[in-house]
Amino acid sequence: MNVTLKVWRQEGPDAPGRFDTISAPGVNDEMSFLEMLDLVNERLINEGQDAIAFDHDCREGICGTCSLMINGQAHGPQKGTATCQLHMRKFSNGDEIVIEPWRATAFPVIKDLMVDRSAFDRIVEAGGFITAETGGASDANLTPIPKPVADSAMDAAACIGCGACVAACPNSAAQLFTAAKVGHLNLMPQGQPERYRRVEAMVDTMEDFFGSCTNHGECEEACPKEISIDFIALMNKDYLASKFKNRRLTARS
Repeated sequence: MNVTLKVWRQEGPDAPGRFDTISAPGVNDEMSFLEMLDLVNERLINEGQDAIAFDHDCREGICGTCSLMINGQAHGPQKGTATCQLHMRKFSNGDEIVIEPWRATAFPVIKDLMVDRSAFDRIVEAGGFITAETGGASDANLTPIPKPVADSAMDAAACIGCGACVAACPNSAAQLFTAAKVGHLNLMPQGQPERYRRVEAMVDTMEDFFGSCTNHGECEEACPKEISIDFIALMNKDYLASKFKNRRLTARS
């Protein structure tokens, strides 16, 4: 199988970028997309050229670092799939494949297909954790949690922080990411003491970096974990409540 890659190349954050056309002959259709890039990079290095820089780590659809725009789609043409789990059998012999980094002001390009997603870290640092005293670890069944609540919290916790939601959104909004990180804590009993402080801090930090949500729904479509935009509604509800509750707490103090 032979394909042609049209790859975004950029030496650094301040350097001008360009598309390079690179041939990729001898691709096995059982290869993952990243294995195909490995094959291309081996040839480029052997020819004395710079390898294509791209992020990767676990290659098991868990870590979220393998983030690419493939033919204009975040993570490529297969829904609910991270780039590292996308296989070349989804493409045909002779295809031209356009590969780009995430396109968002909050994700500046580091080099080629690699972007800086530390804006996500700032959101999590603002409140994506539990500091309230909860005592020692208890047996799993001592805290009764309704199964629908536990299931919903697990669905939110599936977020791998890849940034596909931001890349797919026409406003470069990060509501789905933030809602998932807020939701999996706010739904659980352990997250209740800091619930309203958490959501206010995380949403306010998010708005320093990203655009606003206008309910296009592209984030849910692009998410490799298929996280529902229902979590955005839950976050907005908690955020509105936080503005009243936190104001009252401030007034009392």
